[in-house]
Amino acid sequence: MQAMYHREGLLAAVQLASAAVAPRDVKPILRNLKAIAEPDRCTLMATDLELGIRLEVRGVKVEEPGEAILPAARTLSILREATDEELHLEASTEKCLVRGQYNEFEMPSEDPANFPDVPAFTADRYHELTAGQLRDMIRRTIFAAATENPRYAVTGVLWELEGDQARLIATDGRRLAVDQGTATPFGEHDTKGQTPVVPTKAMSLLERNLSDADEVVRVCFRPNEVLFKTERAMVYSRLVEGRYPAYREVFPKKPTSKVPLSVGPFYSAVRQAAIMTDEESKKVTFGFAKGKLTLQASGAETGRSKVELPIEYEAKAIDIRFDPKYLTDMLRVLDTDAALTLELVDGNSPALFRIGNYSYIVMPLT
Repeated sequence: MQAMYHREGLLAAVQLASAAVAPRDVKPILRNLKAIAEPDRCTLMATDLELGIRLEVRGVKVEEPGEAILPAARTLSILREATDEELHLEASTEKCLVRGQYNEFEMPSEDPANFPDVPAFTADRYHELTAGQLRDMIRRTIFAAATENPRYAVTGVLWELEGDQARLIATDGRRLAVDQGTATPFGEHDTKGQTPVVPTKAMSLLERNLSDADEVVRVCFRPNEVLFKTERAMVYSRLVEGRYPAYREVFPKKPTSKVPLSVGPFYSAVRQAAIMTDEESKKVTFGFAKGKLTLQASGAETGRSKVELPIEYEAKAIDIRFDPKYLTDMLRVLDTDAALTLELVDGNSPALFRIGNYSYIVMPLT
């Protein structure tokens, strides 16, 4: 295989594909990338057997079609440090040679036939979503997923695809994020009767590939796996095994008050109050009273804070305590000039934030 690459284009592709490269404790060949050069295109592949990607590399002139194994870490280092605009890559089953105008790097290689295949997207049953909408939905939910939970399958994002509606759901047991958007079904594709949870690592890799807001993304769920197809990438992932909790039961049934908030000022007030929290007392008290919200925090060694924010509030006074991180995680992914509604029951019940089709529930602290 021989090809001439634009360094920056190849660097961007290797950085993206490297997210699916296996860690050191897996099969050695999986610590590499596989390059497939065809007369009119070049594709990079990476997989750890749970997550995989096929990524089209742009700005390539293929001189001799073929396949090659590229050591991921060293290839990435070469592309970061090289100064040439174009690099020539020549590879065989024994070695890989990267050559610029003033430098040359030779690395040992392997037989590309030993690299596991990453499935191609050939489904005729799938949903289509716009990349911009899907990117926003991922950002508004992924942070709420658990990092570990032996009881439920919550270490990822739950997908619900029914008709022309798509929902993404994530929870860690203390908070719940749900976002809904529009989707176009093909071939009667849906997830009814299923609870497919996509690992957060796969969702992060997918989001990084959604750079063009107007492009269309295809989503296909199959038993135990999912495939996402963009214009230049195909992301494959195994699904998280286990049972997902009945998240709809968490929504407050009868809120006693609804508080209109502006994202920007509210976000600023939460950050200010949180300055005086400490490791032992990660909580801010939110005091809702007529015409204002008072946020207070204190720590044995840090001191105390008190921040007042004028709001439209006429209901009975409510004091409720939150971990401020659970609020800032949500607020930072919203537009600062957006209008947000907070639904409250009392100081001990879950609080519900709503904006459009997005819902975010936070459990209070005692």
